[in-house]
Amino acid sequence: MSTNGPVLVLVGPPGSGKSTIGRLAAERLGVGFRDFDDDMEAEHGKEAGELVVDFGRERFRELEHELLVRVLPEHDGVLALGGGTPTAPGVPELLKPFHVVFLDVDLDHLLKREGLVALHPWLLPNPRAHLRQMLTERRPVYTSVANATVQTNGRDPQDILEDVLAAMPVK
Repeated sequence: MSTNGPVLVLVGPPGSGKSTIGRLAAERLGVGFRDFDDDMEAEHGKEAGELVVDFGRERFRELEHELLVRVLPEHDGVLALGGGTPTAPGVPELLKPFHVVFLDVDLDHLLKREGLVALHPWLLPNPRAHLRQMLTERRPVYTSVANATVQTNGRDPQDILEDVLAAMPVK
């Protein structure tokens, strides 16, 4: 694993717990936490969902790649990527040197996440169908970029954290 960049990168669909687990992991490891969705908003002045509408999905993915090229070498803590970031062209290659954990969650547990649809209005009018399609399309990408997969369905964040930390390489 690379010594120049994040000690841990978390990937997974929206609502899988990347930000929550990322903050807990950073605290436990004594490093900083960075949420890539926040980076995108700071860089472009709008939330990711608005940027997709403004620029279109293809250009949005290009913008993610461009920003990730800058973020990876400058952040040495825990990085939570946006749900779709690993699907951007070139991003899987950028992630290869780093320890990546896929926080996996099933459709039923995602649908129970309070506020998920409000945060991701593109899920409307049929959140179940949109989430099912998203999981089907993205799960192979998440699996391919990850060194480990941790199941989050209905689990306490502290238990998930323990599995994420146990999956990290020993230094």
